[in-house]
Order: sequence, then C-alpha cells, then structure tokens
Amino acid sequence: MKPVVLDTNILLDIFVFNDERAVNLKQAILEHSIQVVASQKTLEEFADVLSRPRFKLDKEFQAAILTQWQSISRQVDDSNLAPAPWKCRDKDDQIFLDLAYQLRPTILISKDNAVLQIASRAAPEGILITSDYKAFKPQS
Repeated sequence: MKPVVLDTNILLDIFVFNDERAVNLKQAILEHSIQVVASQKTLEEFADVLSRPRFKLDKEFQAAILTQWQSISRQVDDSNLAPAPWKCRDKDDQIFLDLAYQLRPTILISKDNAVLQIASRAAPEGILITSDYKAFKPQS
C-alpha cells in the first residue's frame, strides 16, 4: 500500500468543511485502511492555516483537529528530507512535494494548481499527484 500525503486544502475538507467528496477518504483514514503521512513542517503549515481568522475556529477546536490528525497520521522526521527535484511556485506547498518525494512511491492528494502542475514530472518517480479524493483506492 502506497503512503498517502494530504495537502492542507484536503485536510481542511476532511476536518473543517466535512466536504462530501472527502467522506470515503476520511473513513479510510479513521479506519487506518490507508497510511497517511505527515511531518513537522506539514503539521506547522496545517496549524497556521487553521489559525487564520477567515475560518473562525476557536483555539480548542484547532487543537482538537491537530491532535486528531497527529494521532492518525504516521509522523516522519523532515529535518533531513531530500528536496524534490521540482520546485513549486508556492513555497508553502514545497514541503508536501518534498515529503512525497522522500516516501516514493506515494500518492499526494491536493487541490492546489501549483502542486497539480508538477504531476507529470513526478509520475516517473512513482509519485501520483492528483486532486482525486479516491486515488488511495486500489485500481481494479
């Protein structure tokens, strides 16, 4: 089973917006039927986004979301991650590419266009970059 890296916008859909497109993904994560991976830098990015005023999330709810995500994701030390050979236009998203590159073969699910534009370059490295919430499912 390939590890799965989730960009912050996908985590928001799962934990904040309860987006119906993410229901099966969330269920698979909670049932531990897929291996989701995070790192300190991706957690810091998620915490930063959760704290933004536009989401109107109180500190207790933010902490609960982060605690839940940390408890169900495998934590990888990113202090020595090899950088991915492609650079993302959005430097905040580079951490997800670097993590996926380190874990290859892997799946990176994102809705961010700057990340998605790298998909064809990442594919030869065994990295599926997609916006498909069901990409974690084995293809039949």
